[in-house]
Amino acid sequence: MIKKLLIANRGEIAVRVVRACAETGIRSVALYSDADRNALHVKKADDAYHISREPLSGYLNPLKIANLAKALNCDAVHPGYGLLSENPALARLCKERGVVFVGPPAEVIAAMGDKTNARKLMREAGVPVVPGSEGALATAAEAAREANKAGYPVMLKAAAGGGGRGIRKCENEAEVRRQFPRAASEAAKAFGDGAVFVEKFVQNPRHIEVQILADGRGNIVHLFERDCSIQRRNQKLIEIAPSPQISEEERGRVCEYAVRAARAVNYINAGTVEFLLDSSREFYFMEMNTRLQVEHTVTEQITGMDIVQEQLRIAGGMELSTWQGALARRGYALEMRINAEDPKRDFLPSFGRITKYYAPGGPGVRTDGAIYTGYEMPPYYDSLCAKVTAWALTWPRAIKRAARALDDIRLSGIRTTIPYYRQILSHPDFRNGSFHTGFVADHPELLQYPDEKPREDIVAAIAAALVARSGV
Repeated sequence: MIKKLLIANRGEIAVRVVRACAETGIRSVALYSDADRNALHVKKADDAYHISREPLSGYLNPLKIANLAKALNCDAVHPGYGLLSENPALARLCKERGVVFVGPPAEVIAAMGDKTNARKLMREAGVPVVPGSEGALATAAEAAREANKAGYPVMLKAAAGGGGRGIRKCENEAEVRRQFPRAASEAAKAFGDGAVFVEKFVQNPRHIEVQILADGRGNIVHLFERDCSIQRRNQKLIEIAPSPQISEEERGRVCEYAVRAARAVNYINAGTVEFLLDSSREFYFMEMNTRLQVEHTVTEQITGMDIVQEQLRIAGGMELSTWQGALARRGYALEMRINAEDPKRDFLPSFGRITKYYAPGGPGVRTDGAIYTGYEMPPYYDSLCAKVTAWALTWPRAIKRAARALDDIRLSGIRTTIPYYRQILSHPDFRNGSFHTGFVADHPELLQYPDEKPREDIVAAIAAALVARSGV
């Protein structure tokens, strides 16, 4: 049993893990840099340890984190998402020190982290993959030959990639030759590995992913699917569970593929298998994320499962708390990533001091965040401020509840994606459950919303006007 947990992350996800620990009687230990000294996860954890003066170096040092976990007598390390969550070195170093890593074994992380190797494993397991090169490509000329075989357009993709980086769409051979060194360079900088492969570009697909859980005793379940098609430049914005645009037959098929994929690699703990659904209603394996996902909240809302607590249970050597036949979904949930970005200015980051913040609430609304009034959003990290998840029994009611939740928020001092999400929620294609990964690019008019003054500023202006008029 895990009694003390080191959280090797920061921000919203660190707060989420702290809360899971509080409900399961586990003592939580947070890490922080100088820039995170006043962060919410530091305030909420049972203990907190200064990891570095620099903003990122401590969070990205697997040896330092594994040694610290051992020195602090922590039973386990939870990596969250991002940072070192899919770094096999951290999992391996924890194991060497007798500390449990809350995630799959290092060899599984490594196997699925290499996209070309993952594609090979899935083909062998009978899971369909997008047509493309069998392995990483050494030169632009080799990439051009493989692209010509697959047929244009194609995607150049980083073999060690993730998060939308190291990806280039190419319409012809000339673009492949020009973009290949750029994709390789970006991949090397982002992941320390410049390997690139070619994959057929699937036109306007749906992005469907399946949440799975697996324990160390061979038990594997899926928690149904999520629809992540609302995205910008391969970065997800709004996530939905279940997908409003697939049939029950398609749902059963893609979930079976996901379980097959997990079983093929002897997966343990929580993971997500991502697929593209093309216009002919065929699913293709895209990648497997060997960690907790940002959007796990929508799955929790429709199933009633606490995925983080389940992760801790599995890591502690216990069986899954449920079995497939006992799992059911109820209603629809939407998660909106509230980012400190200005959509009207090409989503330019908007860091600074949050002068006022009230989280939304009420029936069916959940907020996961790491901000508070007076908090200074540091410019060194991800722009995520909070995640607002709305649940209701039907898809139309879930949209209405999500819109109400956005109207409930009070967040001043920085620009955010809130007004842009209001535009998306009001679009008829979104409301009808008919959208694909090109939705954002196809609707630039959604950026033409009026600039809004914070309501408290309007109230203050009215009050000042009344005072001036009365002559007080």
